[in-house]
Amino acid sequence: MNSVTVRTLLVRGMLAGLGAGVLAFVFAYLVGEGPVDAAIAFEESNSHEHGGEELVSRTVQSTAGLATGVLVFGVAIGGIAALAFCFALGRVGRIGARATASFTALAGFLLLYLIPTLKYPANPPAVGNPDTIGERTILFVGMIVLSVLLGIAAVLLGRRLAPGWGNWNASITAGVAFVAVMAVTMAVLPSGDNTPKGFPANDLWEFRIASIGTQAVLWAAFGLLFGYLAERVLEPRVTRGKVSALAA
Repeated sequence: MNSVTVRTLLVRGMLAGLGAGVLAFVFAYLVGEGPVDAAIAFEESNSHEHGGEELVSRTVQSTAGLATGVLVFGVAIGGIAALAFCFALGRVGRIGARATASFTALAGFLLLYLIPTLKYPANPPAVGNPDTIGERTILFVGMIVLSVLLGIAAVLLGRRLAPGWGNWNASITAGVAFVAVMAVTMAVLPSGDNTPKGFPANDLWEFRIASIGTQAVLWAAFGLLFGYLAERVLEPRVTRGKVSALAA
């Protein structure tokens, strides 16, 4: 794959990330803002500091602020995932551009978000001890790095075993090894949960589900959008042939 193609895919990945970010923002606004409001109300009711002036209103935070954060994140993730797609294409089996894009999106969702979140689940804003934000951030980022490295190791193990064991047996073995090592890693690493006592469990559960759902929407939408755009670049004749056949 030449540099021009990689650059084209990178741009299209960022565009797909932007489109996915729009859908993720809609989901986050409709599903996630309720639990956030509940968390802020809980923090205010238990805080001894009153009368502070907000630098940014809650309305701006939940609209323009949320949109900016999600869209910038979507574009960044789209660019990174597009480069990962370029590396994975042709190395994860004889599958086309759309299937490779879906595989890349699924791997990104699992390794960069879901697996680290199982160990260090998200807390709503204004919940938890602010003095531990740095420590929790380091733990979460470290979990992401470990998840990605172990995921790469599992893929390499599967490829190494495939010639002698067959693709199916090699994939199952690599997957089991990944789960086993990750389980031990999670058991060894310290806990980062500092949810205050008395915080409503239902609100916490709803926020975490909304957080996972937002990421799921983002990655799923990216996989579908980028798969289509990448196919237009890498398989233009096939794509045009399909369109002509449907028109006929």
